[in-house]
Amino acid sequence: MAAAALLLTAGCSSDDGGSPGGGAAAPSSTTGSPPAGQAAEETPPARGTVKVVRTVAEGLNTPWGLAPLPDGDLLVSSRDDATITRVDGKTGKKAELGEVPGVSPAGEGGLMGLALSPDYASDHMIYAYFTSASDNRIVRMLYDEQRPSGEQLGAPDTIFRGIPKGFIHNGGRIAFGPDKMLYAGTGESGDTGRSQDKESLGGKILRLTPEGEPAPGNPFADSPVYTYGHRNVQGLAWDSKQRLFAAEFGQDTWDELNAIKPGDNYGWPEAEGKSDDSKYHNPLAQWGTDDASPSGIAYAEGSVWMAGLKGQRLWRVPLNGTEASADPQAFLEGEYGRLRTVVPAGGDMLWVTTSNTDGRGSPKDGDDRILEVQVS
Repeated sequence: MAAAALLLTAGCSSDDGGSPGGGAAAPSSTTGSPPAGQAAEETPPARGTVKVVRTVAEGLNTPWGLAPLPDGDLLVSSRDDATITRVDGKTGKKAELGEVPGVSPAGEGGLMGLALSPDYASDHMIYAYFTSASDNRIVRMLYDEQRPSGEQLGAPDTIFRGIPKGFIHNGGRIAFGPDKMLYAGTGESGDTGRSQDKESLGGKILRLTPEGEPAPGNPFADSPVYTYGHRNVQGLAWDSKQRLFAAEFGQDTWDELNAIKPGDNYGWPEAEGKSDDSKYHNPLAQWGTDDASPSGIAYAEGSVWMAGLKGQRLWRVPLNGTEASADPQAFLEGEYGRLRTVVPAGGDMLWVTTSNTDGRGSPKDGDDRILEVQVS
């Protein structure tokens, strides 16, 4: 895709980021160059490749979160059914662990992000982000494989509550970082004023301990807020140097991929995409909302890989530090419909889920699917 983008008239705000837009924009320069005397990082080739190796599983309903287990199997959440299913990584056979109580699916809300405890080998805890009748919250549940299928989830223990909920913009991605802290992307649930309000949990990236307390070293005293000024964060990933990146939906013009710096303001609603105002952290890449509407992201082979919902494609953003080293490149355009989640599968492999049964897609026989993808 070319780097130039067309600016078109406004569309509605949604899980799809809004409508219209153009191509990917050139990277911004807010994060700067390596300090004097420090060698530039090795960068991947400007152009990459994507090969879908196989369809791992199909027939999934509204898949949202995806968490690989140590043995190579996958846990996948159903946003609308509020269930967690185990998928055999080799055969694709599905077995339901159980339904998560307290989930209240509506619009873009429901059972969303999944993450395994950093101590999963010993505690067997699964973390989940979901919409309840009153808020968005994060819970953890014991996964007991010895119990009968459908009854393997323990009662949810709510570790964090009070994230604003809405019909739109519920965020939902959670991930444990290299520091073993829990990161959560939230949305402003349609109330743009929440994004700039550091007292609100909406339109933020949060950083928590595994018990749900504000993590040590957060930029604002006694606060779980890590960064603010976001619209709807649904992608979180770390590179090989333990740097955090996040994707978020724009409204009418620009979707964003951001390099995350603790305490920074990412601009919404005062800025959408790149801004001339230095108090806002500019994205390292931006897309017209027709071409992206990004949800999950993953890091592999020197690049961030970003799933596009409305864009129906997988974007490759090669990195040099916290900047894009070349124009973003699109793959799988229209081949599998809407793409929701991207998870590293080791080396040059990724897991990618489709999202055609979420009410905004056009499901085909076999939807939704988990794909195994080889990238470079």
